[in-house]
Amino acid sequence: MKRLFSPILLAAGLTLLQLALTPPGGQNTLHAENSKIILRHADMIEGGEDAVGPYRAAIGNVEMLKGELTMTCRRTTDYDGQNRIIMNGDVSISDGSMEVFGDDGVFYTDREVLELSGNVRGRMKDNSLAVRSKKGMFNNDESQLWFYDDAVGWKGKDQVSGEIILLHFRKSEKKGEKRTIDEMQLHGNAFYTSPDTLIQSPVGYDQMSGKKIVALIGENSRIEGLTVTGQAESLFHLYDENSKPTGINYSSGDRIRMIFREGRMHTMKVTGNAEGTEYPASFRGEESINLPKFAWRAAENPWAPPEKKDAPVFEGLFDRDK
Repeated sequence: MKRLFSPILLAAGLTLLQLALTPPGGQNTLHAENSKIILRHADMIEGGEDAVGPYRAAIGNVEMLKGELTMTCRRTTDYDGQNRIIMNGDVSISDGSMEVFGDDGVFYTDREVLELSGNVRGRMKDNSLAVRSKKGMFNNDESQLWFYDDAVGWKGKDQVSGEIILLHFRKSEKKGEKRTIDEMQLHGNAFYTSPDTLIQSPVGYDQMSGKKIVALIGENSRIEGLTVTGQAESLFHLYDENSKPTGINYSSGDRIRMIFREGRMHTMKVTGNAEGTEYPASFRGEESINLPKFAWRAAENPWAPPEKKDAPVFEGLFDRDK
């Protein structure tokens, strides 16, 4: 049985929502400002009691502020003593550098964690990375953004996928400083692929796969290091000093590590039961040499490549100077 509260109680509920995380006394103004959740807008405020207990709800075009974060949805519901806000319908969380969307979510006020479900998709606002999955989680305290359950992402021309895609952001030294990614991890059926752009036709793809892939990313959004572990495999196209194709190299081992300079692969090392073979250049574009589970999924990208000429375009992982 649901009971609705009077307008006076609704106003009190709104105040409680705004001050839910404000420290007692408010001695530290900056800390207090970053700790509380502010309900910036809602078409309607409702309070009442249902089978779970007393609740407060904001309904219609809901917008909340939490420090540098903005969260929106169609409806929020929070119950007394639960330290969480249930968010339903077109949920989003964003700041000046990234934005993530989902059908529904739960924000845990004490841990600053937002769990998302249903058609989850997120991106960096500079278009350097976009990801989609079925579930996701943003952990503000740990500077982490998780995508899991059939996660696939696009970094410039490259595509990444795995059971989990974990993004870690650099710690901001200044208030309001934009987040940048310093590490990307792919867990479970990890796959990294990049179209070889030196020759346009037939299309060939450089590929890596393993149980786990860790990419270290510089402040300019370029890959600086790449480590594949657990049944590691790689396939990439070879050229001579005149940019003439010489073959396609396949390597496998327990671990593959690559170092990059200026966005280009500099060294590659395979360790642990290392094996390899080289296919002739005529095999380019042959599906039979692709690594297992290879699938080009560019059509699933919820954000198409930018059309504007002045928009940043991020190169592929294995791009080479022509």
